[in-house]
Amino acid sequence: MSFTKDKDSDNYMTNKNEWERIKHFIPTDKKIWSPFFGDGKQKEYFKEMGFDIIHEDEDFFDNNKGEIIIDNPPFSKKKDIFKRLKELEKPFILIIPSVMLCYKYFQEYFSDHLQIIVPKTRIKFQQLNSVNKNYTPPYASFFFCYKMNLEKDLTFI
Repeated sequence: MSFTKDKDSDNYMTNKNEWERIKHFIPTDKKIWSPFFGDGKQKEYFKEMGFDIIHEDEDFFDNNKGEIIIDNPPFSKKKDIFKRLKELEKPFILIIPSVMLCYKYFQEYFSDHLQIIVPKTRIKFQQLNSVNKNYTPPYASFFFCYKMNLEKDLTFI
């Protein structure tokens, strides 16, 4: 589900260049599922980078596709999304505000296999209903990785 009608503050799309920053961490032999539709451009971005991706406007909570999940989830639904991700037990790379490390439920769900990619500059977004293509939030967001078997648990890029 795109969540575009639920809450305007959930409608921040990730620019292609942000995904390109972590391209070399994404396995090329896995089918990617990007379940949070937004403006739908993520499918185009990942195909251009050479990945096999499923990115359709359908309900995340009713589906289970692909081998790994890579996306920017809507933050207002984070607790339900993380609960569902734990049920699925799929590897993922998600753009999440750094403060999620302090949430007890997040620690309980993912601490055993969590790795983090920390960009040297803040991740920029585009709000769906705005012409501002380079919105930088006042907080840092990281690429949170679960069961991705990266070389290091904490990687700075």
